[in-house]
Amino acid sequence: MQKRWNILQADPAKVAALQAELGIHPILSEILVNRGVENFGQAKGYFIPRLEDLHSPWLMKDMETAVGRIMAAFEKQEKVLIYGDYDADGTTAVACMVQFLRRSCKEELIDYYIPHRYKEGYGISVQGIDFAKENGFTLIIALDCGIRSAALIGYAKELGIDFIVCDHHLPDDQLPPAIAILDPKQADCPYPYKDLCGCGVGYKLITALATRMGLPVDAAYQYLDLVATAIAADIVPMDGENRILAYYGLKKINEDPNKGLKAMIRMGEPVRPLKMNTLVFMIAPRINAAGRMDDARKVVQLFTTPYDDEALAYAAILHTVNTERKTADLSITGEALALLEKDTEQAGRKSIVLYQEHWHKGVIGIVASRLTEKYSRPTVVLTRNGDVVSGSARSFSGFNLYEAIHACREHLVGYGGHPAAAGLTLLPDQVEAFSHKFEEIVAATIKPHSLVPELVIDATLTFDIIGPAFFQALDEMEPFGPGNTQPVFIARKVIDQGNSRIVKDQHIRFSIYQNGQMLTGIGYHLADKFHLLSTRLPVDLVFTLEENEWNGRRALQLKVIDFDLSSNE
Repeated sequence: MQKRWNILQADPAKVAALQAELGIHPILSEILVNRGVENFGQAKGYFIPRLEDLHSPWLMKDMETAVGRIMAAFEKQEKVLIYGDYDADGTTAVACMVQFLRRSCKEELIDYYIPHRYKEGYGISVQGIDFAKENGFTLIIALDCGIRSAALIGYAKELGIDFIVCDHHLPDDQLPPAIAILDPKQADCPYPYKDLCGCGVGYKLITALATRMGLPVDAAYQYLDLVATAIAADIVPMDGENRILAYYGLKKINEDPNKGLKAMIRMGEPVRPLKMNTLVFMIAPRINAAGRMDDARKVVQLFTTPYDDEALAYAAILHTVNTERKTADLSITGEALALLEKDTEQAGRKSIVLYQEHWHKGVIGIVASRLTEKYSRPTVVLTRNGDVVSGSARSFSGFNLYEAIHACREHLVGYGGHPAAAGLTLLPDQVEAFSHKFEEIVAATIKPHSLVPELVIDATLTFDIIGPAFFQALDEMEPFGPGNTQPVFIARKVIDQGNSRIVKDQHIRFSIYQNGQMLTGIGYHLADKFHLLSTRLPVDLVFTLEENEWNGRRALQLKVIDFDLSSNE
C-alpha cells in the first residue's frame, strides 16, 4: 500500500534565527524548530539533558504517605512484596525496587511477585494477594499496575494487607483503596510530567526513599539503565523527564550496565555504542518474550543476580524463549495473511477481526500490530483461552481504538487499554456479533484519510550534504522515540544505474545516484516495488541515515522506508 507522504514545513524565520544562533546546518535547524527547539536555551536542554532538571519526587501526590508507610515497614520488620506486571516495564520496575529495598533492610523481608500471563492475567490477581497473605506479607508495592484494581485491592485490605500503587495508566472513576497511589495521571496529582512509564514512577519512589534515608544524591542513578530499558520498551514520549532518564540510562548502559543487561548485550552483539533502537528491537523483545511464552520471573532474576555466570544463563534462556516467540509470530502472521487473502469481503471492510482457536495468546498482539501496519486498519486478533476468547487489538494515530471497543461492550466479558492498543475477552458465541459490531463502529467513525498510512518526513535532503559530520550531528539528537523520532528524509530524483538488486526475495539492496554522487542502502520488505527502479526513471526516496558495520569497518548507508517515481514538477 502506497503511503501518504507528509513533508513537514518549518517557519523560515525561526529556522534562520536558530541557525544563526547555533551555527548549525539549516536542515538540522529546520528539524529542531519542528520539534519545539527555537533558541539556544532550549537547544542546550535538548542536546545536554541534566539530571538536576528532574522534578522533585515529593511533588507527586501521596509520595509522602508512600515513603512514610515503607519506612514504618522497615522499622517494624514487616515483610514487603514487590508486585509487577509481566512486561518489560513491570519487570524492570520490580528489579529496580527489589535491589534498592534489599540494600536498605534485611533481604529476607523483601520478595517479589510477577503474575502468570495465562493463569492470572494482567495486573493484580487473587492468587498474588493470597500468596502475600499465606507468606506473611503486610505491604504490597504494585508497579506498572493496580490503578484499576479497586475490588482486588479492597480484598487485600480485608486481609490486613496494605497497598502502595505505582502506576502510569489512566485511573478509573473509582480509585483503589490503597494507602498511597502514585500516578501522575490522577486528575488531582500536581506532578508536572505526566508521561512517565511504570518503571519511571517506581524510580521516583526510589529517589524519594533515598532522600528520606539520607543516602547520597546519586544513590538511585545505578538503576537508570533499567529505567531507560523500560522507557524504550513501553514506547512512551521521548521528551521531558523521559528524555533525561533515557539519556543518562543509555550512558550507563554503554559504560557500566546492570549484569543482566550486560549478558543480554553480549549475546546480541549489537553495534556500539548502544542506542535506543538497540533497546527497542533487541533487548525489549527478549524481555517481553518471557511473559509472552513462559514465566516473567526469569527477567527479574536476570536483572537482580550479582553473578556474571548466572546472568549469562538467564540471558540464554530469554534468547531461546524469544526465538520460540519469533517462530510462533511468523507462523501465525502467515496464517493471518492467508486468511485475509481468501476473504473476499475483507477488501470492503474498514477493520480486521480474525479468530483461530489454536493461535498462541502470547503473540497475537504482535500479529495485530503487523496487520495494522500492513493494511492500515484497526485490527483485533482473537484466540481461545480456556472457556473464553482472548484478543489483542491495535490501531494507529487518528483513531481511538479503546472507544471503538467500548462501544462493543455488550458483546464482551471484559476489556481495557489505550487509544492505540487494547485487550479484550468475550465468550465464543459472541465472536461473530462482536466482529460485525466492531466493523459497524469503525466504519462509522474512522476518517477516510486514516485508512492510508501516513509517512511523516522531516526534511528534503540532497546526497552532497550526507557525510560523517552531518551524521554525527543527527546522532547527537539521541535518544530517539515518540515525539523525538529518528529524522526521516526525502531525496528527489534519485536514479538507479543498474546495480540495485533484490536480496532474500523480499528486501532491496540499493545502489543509487543523485547529481553524480552514489550512496548505498537497504530497504526492508520493499521487493514488490523493485520494478520502479528497473524503469531507470528518477525516483523519490524516503529514508533514515544509519551506520553499517561490516568486518570491523563502518560506513554510512540509507535505510530506505519507501520510494516512488518522481513527478515531473
